[in-house]
Amino acid sequence: MWRRPHHNGSVEPDRAVLAGVRPLCNRVSVDQERGDQSFTASTAVEAGRVVVTIGGEVDMSTADAMFEAATRDATAATTLDLRGVTFFDSAAIHALLRLAERYGDGLTVLASPQVRRVLEISGLATQPWLKG
Repeated sequence: MWRRPHHNGSVEPDRAVLAGVRPLCNRVSVDQERGDQSFTASTAVEAGRVVVTIGGEVDMSTADAMFEAATRDATAATTLDLRGVTFFDSAAIHALLRLAERYGDGLTVLASPQVRRVLEISGLATQPWLKG
């Protein structure tokens, strides 16, 4: 709790003072119901490996769709191509970690610069499944 001093040197007890009001993020709005219209997911099975190509934003409204696309086919391995991803948040990280748990050494992730930066910040950039 910050206390604001009076002009005479005394301190006002237990009154909060805000330094300034700034927006918490630069996102225009958060719509959890609709899902992001720019999110895309396509899958193909090649030699027993599912290849999932994701584009757009992976966030709390689309992370489950990414996970489901990668686990839809009964394969022992998957390549998650995130090179077309422009936004990746903590829900996306959680879905990615669930995929790593499910596939183990069978997971390969190809990351866009934005995804790579998020994984670096979160301490996941050295994971063996992260390529390129």
